[in-house]
Amino acid sequence: MNMPNERLKWLMLYAAVALIACGQTLAANPPDADQKGPVFLKEPTNRIDFSNSTGAEIECKSSGNPMPEIIWIRSDGTAVGDVPGLRQISSDGKLVFPPFRAEDYRQEVHAQVYACLARNQFGSIISRDVNVRAVVHQFYQTRVIDEFVLRGNSATLKCLVPSFVADFIDVEGWIDEEGVEIQRPLPDDSIDGKYLVLPSGELHIREVGPEDGYKSYQCRTKHRLTGETRLSATKGRLVITEPVGSVSPQLSGNGNQEHITLTRVPKMGSVTLMCPAQAYPVPFFRWYKFIEGTTRKQAVVLNDRVKQVSGTLIIKDAVVEDSGKYLCVVNNSVGGESVETVLTVTAPLSAKIDPPTQTVDFGRPAVFTCQYTGNPIKTVSWMKDGKAIGHSEPVLRIESVKKEDKGMYQCFVRNDQESAEASAELKLGGRFDPPVIRQAFQEETMEPGPSVFLKCVAGGNPTPEISWELDGKKIANNDRYQVGQYVTVNGDVVSYLNITSVHANDGGLYKCIAKSKVGVAEHSAKLNVYGLPYIRQMEKKAIVAGETLIVTCPVAGYPIDSIVWERDNRALPINRKQKVFPNGTLIIENVERNSDQATYTCVAKNQEGYSARGSLEVQVMVPPQVLPFSFGESAADVGDIASANCVVPKGDLPLEIRWSLNSAPIINGENGFTLVRLNKRTSSLNIDSLNAFHRGVYKCIATNEAGTSEYVAELQVNVPPRWILEPTDKAFAQGSDAKVECKADGFPKPQVTWKKAVGDTPGEYKDLKKSDNIRVEEGTLHVDNIQKTNEGYYLCEAINGIGSGLSAVIMISVQAPPEFTEKLRNQTARRGEPAVLQCEAKGEKPIGILWNMNNMRLDPKNDNRYTIREEILSTGVMSSLSIKRTERSDSALFTCVATNAFGSDDASINMIVQEVPEMPYALKVLDKSGRSVQLSWAQPYDGNSPLDRYIIEFKRSRASWTEIDRVIVPGHTTEAQVQKLSPATTYNIRIVAENAIGTSQSSEAVTIITAEEAPSGKPQNIKVEPVNQTTMRVTWKPPPRTEWNGEILGYYVGYKLSNTNSSYVFETINFITEEGKEHNLELQNLRVYTQYSVVIQAFNKIGAGPLSEEEKQFTAEGTPSQPPSDTACTTLTSQTIRVGWVSPPLESANGVIKTYKVVYAPSDEWYDETKRHYKKTASSDTVLHGLKKYTNYTMQVLATTAGGDGVRSVPIHCQTEPDVPEAPTDVKALVMGNAAILVSWRPPAQPNGIITQYTVYSKAEGAETETKTQKVPHYQMSFEATELEKNKPYEFWVTASTTIGEGQQSKSIVAMPSDQVPAKIASFDDTFTATFKEDAKMPCLAVGAPQPEITWKIKGVEFSANDRMRLLPDGSLLIKSVNRQDAGDYSCHAENSIAKDSITHKLIVLAPPQSPHVTLSATTTDALTVKLKPHEGDTAPLHGYTLHYKPEFGEWETSEVSVDSQKHNIESLLCGSRYQVYATGFNNIGAGEASDILNTRTKGQKPKLPEKPRFIEVSSNSVSLHFKAWKDGGCPMSHFVVESKKRDQIEWNQISNNVKPDNNYVVLDLEPATWYNLRITAHNSAGFTVAEYDFATLTVTGGTIAPLDDGTGQGNVHTRIRLPAWMPEWLDLNFMVPLIATVVVVAVGICVVCVALSRRRADDMRGGQKDVYYDVVYNQTMGPGATLDKRRPDLRDELGYIAPPNRKLPPVPGSNYNTCDRIKRGTVISRGGLRSNHSTWDPRRPNLYEELKAPPVPMHGNHYGHAHGTAECHYRHPGMEDEICPYATFHLLGFREEMDPTKAMNFQTFPHQNGHAGPVPGHAGTMLPPGHPGHVHSRSGSQSMPRANRYQRKNSQGGQSSIYTPAPEYDDPANCAEEDQYRRYTRVNSQGGSLYSGPGPEYDDPANCAPEEDQYGSQYGGPYGQPYDHYGSRGSMGRRSIGSARNPGNGSPEPPPPPPRNHDMSNSSFNDSKESNEISEAECDRDHGPRGNYGEDSNEAVKRSPQPKDQRTTEEMRKLIERNETGPKQLQLQQANGAGFTAYDTMAV
Repeated sequence: MNMPNERLKWLMLYAAVALIACGQTLAANPPDADQKGPVFLKEPTNRIDFSNSTGAEIECKSSGNPMPEIIWIRSDGTAVGDVPGLRQISSDGKLVFPPFRAEDYRQEVHAQVYACLARNQFGSIISRDVNVRAVVHQFYQTRVIDEFVLRGNSATLKCLVPSFVADFIDVEGWIDEEGVEIQRPLPDDSIDGKYLVLPSGELHIREVGPEDGYKSYQCRTKHRLTGETRLSATKGRLVITEPVGSVSPQLSGNGNQEHITLTRVPKMGSVTLMCPAQAYPVPFFRWYKFIEGTTRKQAVVLNDRVKQVSGTLIIKDAVVEDSGKYLCVVNNSVGGESVETVLTVTAPLSAKIDPPTQTVDFGRPAVFTCQYTGNPIKTVSWMKDGKAIGHSEPVLRIESVKKEDKGMYQCFVRNDQESAEASAELKLGGRFDPPVIRQAFQEETMEPGPSVFLKCVAGGNPTPEISWELDGKKIANNDRYQVGQYVTVNGDVVSYLNITSVHANDGGLYKCIAKSKVGVAEHSAKLNVYGLPYIRQMEKKAIVAGETLIVTCPVAGYPIDSIVWERDNRALPINRKQKVFPNGTLIIENVERNSDQATYTCVAKNQEGYSARGSLEVQVMVPPQVLPFSFGESAADVGDIASANCVVPKGDLPLEIRWSLNSAPIINGENGFTLVRLNKRTSSLNIDSLNAFHRGVYKCIATNEAGTSEYVAELQVNVPPRWILEPTDKAFAQGSDAKVECKADGFPKPQVTWKKAVGDTPGEYKDLKKSDNIRVEEGTLHVDNIQKTNEGYYLCEAINGIGSGLSAVIMISVQAPPEFTEKLRNQTARRGEPAVLQCEAKGEKPIGILWNMNNMRLDPKNDNRYTIREEILSTGVMSSLSIKRTERSDSALFTCVATNAFGSDDASINMIVQEVPEMPYALKVLDKSGRSVQLSWAQPYDGNSPLDRYIIEFKRSRASWTEIDRVIVPGHTTEAQVQKLSPATTYNIRIVAENAIGTSQSSEAVTIITAEEAPSGKPQNIKVEPVNQTTMRVTWKPPPRTEWNGEILGYYVGYKLSNTNSSYVFETINFITEEGKEHNLELQNLRVYTQYSVVIQAFNKIGAGPLSEEEKQFTAEGTPSQPPSDTACTTLTSQTIRVGWVSPPLESANGVIKTYKVVYAPSDEWYDETKRHYKKTASSDTVLHGLKKYTNYTMQVLATTAGGDGVRSVPIHCQTEPDVPEAPTDVKALVMGNAAILVSWRPPAQPNGIITQYTVYSKAEGAETETKTQKVPHYQMSFEATELEKNKPYEFWVTASTTIGEGQQSKSIVAMPSDQVPAKIASFDDTFTATFKEDAKMPCLAVGAPQPEITWKIKGVEFSANDRMRLLPDGSLLIKSVNRQDAGDYSCHAENSIAKDSITHKLIVLAPPQSPHVTLSATTTDALTVKLKPHEGDTAPLHGYTLHYKPEFGEWETSEVSVDSQKHNIESLLCGSRYQVYATGFNNIGAGEASDILNTRTKGQKPKLPEKPRFIEVSSNSVSLHFKAWKDGGCPMSHFVVESKKRDQIEWNQISNNVKPDNNYVVLDLEPATWYNLRITAHNSAGFTVAEYDFATLTVTGGTIAPLDDGTGQGNVHTRIRLPAWMPEWLDLNFMVPLIATVVVVAVGICVVCVALSRRRADDMRGGQKDVYYDVVYNQTMGPGATLDKRRPDLRDELGYIAPPNRKLPPVPGSNYNTCDRIKRGTVISRGGLRSNHSTWDPRRPNLYEELKAPPVPMHGNHYGHAHGTAECHYRHPGMEDEICPYATFHLLGFREEMDPTKAMNFQTFPHQNGHAGPVPGHAGTMLPPGHPGHVHSRSGSQSMPRANRYQRKNSQGGQSSIYTPAPEYDDPANCAEEDQYRRYTRVNSQGGSLYSGPGPEYDDPANCAPEEDQYGSQYGGPYGQPYDHYGSRGSMGRRSIGSARNPGNGSPEPPPPPPRNHDMSNSSFNDSKESNEISEAECDRDHGPRGNYGEDSNEAVKRSPQPKDQRTTEEMRKLIERNETGPKQLQLQQANGAGFTAYDTMAV
């Protein structure tokens, strides 16, 4: 494209548009502040390439006010319209090119340069050029041609792309003939391989050899627009040339020394610089880069970004700095060559104008700076409103802004490829109005005589001036004409013209002209005065040739009939150039001297024929014209001569011809100039000897009256440098910016450089180091912030190549004048307070400092309020001005002036004496809502300055006052509303007043709480990740805090199977308050490898927020749950077996089956894991090779997924085929006589089948006799060869045969019959294996003559026969019933007179293993690690171990352990529980002996109490419980039980019995300002911990209430009984009762132990009878450290049944005895009358419940007993309400019916250590009458007596039956709800007899508070149909519930399945026990009826004796605790409100 022409076209359009825009602009009102010109929001890109199949849309968006109009234009400036089907402009301004057919392609549409123009009334802007190029899909082919290359060099194959598609084709990779793909390397890939695809697409092949000539290559390309990929049509290959001799480097292709390659690459792209040279020997390549602007070069540094491959240079991530000229030098031993490459790294162009908008006052300068980036940048140009302004510098400066300068300015930067633009707007400052004539005179006709008054009124900004004209001639004041003017109030100018006594000659065209610097306005009208025609005199008119003459005839008189012009008495016009108008105007165009210079006459006539004439002389002047001249093309040297002639061929004479040099006039004879006027029209300039002065621009100026003409020519003189400004020594103030100018002139322009002297003296100089503060700009040395280190000698040099150059040495010294770092500051002081003003001056000392006040010298002598002190500092001087008391007059400007020898400086302090207003008061809340509050306050004292405003500050209550929001209120009001508050938020609000001086203090803050709303935000950062095959973990964070709209109580997490229409199953998660903590939930029991969708919503007490976006995730792949089916094996050969199978069903694969594994081993080695072989295959059958012959193999098949190995199939067995056997392993030939030899042998090691026979071969040696054979049965191992010849050697050998055939022959042996028969043993040494307790026989077959004597030695000892061992007649030794001790060596000796012989057998006894060694290696909270070691004495190989383990009161479980496992983990154990472990070994004989039992326990403890402040967070109507604060003791928390009550209530309300850990829980619906008690029970598997707290809710406004002072003794504060002063302290019953009880218990314990020992059996208890064993176990008292021997198998079932998780315990039919009732009522049932079958004990036994009556314990208080024999306990102790009464005897109930009830042990509880008795309202303790709490801290009991704790009624063994609901008949909590349950048993004053008479009807069904028919039906779906989640699982001593005791004849029924996860919340109150039909155990602990006494004296109320002296307030107690002064008793006595909580120690051991 031709750029100049193109630009011209643009300019034409810009001009057209600008005219339109200007017209609009002039008409528009001045812009308001919010009005602005157009700005592009979305500008189209430089290049739009698209395929005809896709089309394109080009978007152009702009903003402005008013909204700009978008117009699309072409490069020629014409507007673009729609072309149907090819180009459309959409309504939103897009330029749309629809897809089109190839034949519809039109170049003017589809290959065009477009631009987007945006315009509004304030201006126009044009976008960058948009090069649109549509690419029609057409066929193309790429080619690869052969490349010729010398062997050993590198080759480059090019992919040739047709030029018409080259811009759109990328080379993706290369493919060789074998289909191997060579791809572009990734950024991190190595590029050191043989092949490399270069960034530019070529294939680079290194070090080619002959083998490379046989390969061919294709390139694979991709079309960028269509995405089409294709292979090249031709394949290229390398043509390898063998070098003949040495070859110097040769450049291939276009490369030669003169050629320079040009390369462009975008920034951050990769660039390839080729150096295509070949040579032999292989050359070396070296790359250099030229230093810019010089011919010097430096080697290219190779690094990770710049790499060289052979001769090719690869630059990754190119940057602009990489641009430049590169040189590749190629050398070898023969020669060298080089290639130059110019690299241009292009960076996208961008531009920005600073400032983007500016408002400039009229006449002021405006500057726009174009800041641009990118590379390369070719041109910079400017436009205004779309019109070029011919400026090409980056800075555009308008010296004086005029009205027409306002508008849009654009800066364009361009290069050959792209362009960029930026726009800015110039607005006029202020309001500029051009002059406007507001009122003017009208045309008037009048008679002569009177005076005339003409008036003009004009307006404008600035104010215009008005002048008057008559017929074009200015009117001046004279005696008849008077002009005057004035300015009105509104700024208009009134001007008037008075004509006194008007004449006819005064008529004519009057004009008033209003003119200002922003414009001109004029008005004209005729004044007609009756009279004769009159023409005023016309002055001579001179006009320059070529211009247009316009003249109007100045006619007066009225009326005038005609006005004509004449010349030479001829009326005009007389030619085409002349025009005459009726009003007397004459126009002559293009005036010429010859034709138009003349005298013209104007003639005016009236109707009467009177006329007047006036003449005008017109003179036509010709301006001069100068011919061009020059001084020659090349520069002249100094001393040469120069001359030039200035010729003026045209122009009027006289002519003045002048010369100037660089605009200065040249005077003849001066400075070597000679001027000669050759003639009137020629002047000659001569210079005899040129010097530097003569260099410059010469101008010849010719002038005459008509004008001036000039011509310029430059004379260049080579001039050596000379100083313009020679530097001199300088001294600078330290810290100033130093500038030393060094300017030299000369031609060419000299290069000025600066150097600094080395050291302190001039002489040696070095270049200045480039640094931040030293720089040289145009010869000037700049040192910013100069310091002493910059002192020294500097050298300035100026060199231009002409002469030797200039240099100057100067000294720069640095001086430090005084300097104030702070020049001006404000300092304030309160009136009447002292103030100190300080000035610190730095610099060279001495420094003197003077003070001025308001520019007047301040002298402290004149005013003793002022004191001046000076302090000398290391850096200068500090002067302090002290003012004792500030007064209002001290508000002044204080100036301190510092002076030293080098200068002075001053600093000012603006002193302000202040008074601020007082703080507002009486801040009140008038009204509030959820999001706003209305406030009022009283106006404070304003500090003698009007209040400007009030600032209402408000913040959230938890924030500090640094994080506040503000509302500004005008100072005159005292009410305001604060809006935009957040719901459910506590705010603190305060107010400050502010005047011009400052702000007051803050008022008292008020606290408000806004109302709640449902959350408006969704949970954030939701992640769903698979944990395992059935579990996914959902994690999320809360919604943004601002969207909670209250306290989030929790979340609903919903999930469902993806891609189903089912509804979500929701789970509720409580909120975690920990800041930033992620919530998480594990979704369990999901399907394996299944996709689920998860949503989450937050909720608060108002409602639920929006659902989150659906998150989808798969569960992890599982292992196949079914094995491959139809496994079968087929024997193929003696060493191969084929195994086949069918894949497991798809639904059981639980993932993608990757492979199958076949596990196989010989069946007799199957037990040994190490001997098993594994084979993997992907198919459904495989062949096993290399098997043993004739061996039975065992095989299993399993499938494998990513989740692991699946279930193994049932083992299958196949036997390999038999084969011929191996040779017999040994042969003997023994002489038996002179004709007989005994041949014996050993069977083959590998028979490979069943041996059918042996064949004995014999052959006489040396003879040609044939070989004899003899078949021998398979069971016979010897053969006697007879009929042999004496003394003749015979050779023997033996073979074995199977059904397959005869095997290999044994070794040959030679023997010779003889008369001498020495003793020999035919048997062989052998190893015999015998099984334990079976018989064994070891052979010893001997020959000899005489008959040898046979003897045996056993382990070296002579054998003597006994009843187990005897010698058989054939010499064999028989051992009966082998035992382990028989193993060892047995040797047989045969001896006769000739010789002796012996053999040794080894006997191995296979026995079951002996007991292995079991040692504990490690313990964790849920696992034990044990080490297993076999017994040293084991002989038979061990196959493995069986590990037995059980919890202390659980069932035995087993685990198989392989023999090679050194350690084994027992996992999934209960945390913090005791365990017993033992092991047995097994081998192929059987299971062995058990090891010793290992007693151990898992780690972990009960939950630990938190600190109260961390746990409890109180608000006005709720309390938040942060369960994270609890420490779990090492065992994970299972759940919490939350109960609460008001402090003065007795009943506890259960809030929830299943609060999950890790969550927060909010107890709602509390009353404000009320004291509450809170009881928390924390459960884990090690036990539970109970804590009681008391707290007070806040007031409605968020305040706290005073501590509860329980001075009356009526609260829950425990009082201590006071003793009389004379009694010793130790007589206190608190001390004596536990002491006596302890003595009694110890005595009873000793008795029990003695009885137990006397009844112990001698034999192993595990083998004894159950009831005997139970006698022992349950009739001995153990200490805390004792353990039970848990190896006894019969104990396993008796120590407790552990209920499965999430299940309720089922009912036991026929049993309706309720444990809760039994324990609560303290039921001790009479021995005689019990025959009910509603028992958990065997109803067949008599005397099932026996009574053991406790002696009454006297109580301290008003009552010492209620009835005779009542076993009641009265404790004043927190936490004892659920404990068993001390001194009471109980049966241990709950063991199985097989246990003999008659032997049930009675045991007595211990006294409580602090058993202060005294009736106290509280909780009914276990087995207490209502109204008497038993508070106790439990201690370790005995192991045979499980602890009596709050679960005693539920777990007979001190453990706990947990989360699971007991069956209704055992623990129906509903039975506790009715008052009369306590009255069911009629009390009889039995005078020491039975407490209760025989069982009444109530006992038969005590649980039946509900209708009878619901007793069992309620188990499912009734009151007990919901999960009973009250108490979590604990690992305690026993885990069987009472409810699990089994009926005779019944096993334990299977518990019902757990409820589904999506348990219908509408049908059951899952967490809310208040509404549940179930009542928790905790509720069983309560007294539900009136707390009276049910004994004989039941009408007598139990009164408390107030003991106020021992009671303490909460605060006193807290202080005592903090000082550690509260003794243990005080702590125990203290109620929960004192100590914060009460611990319940409930560890059940």
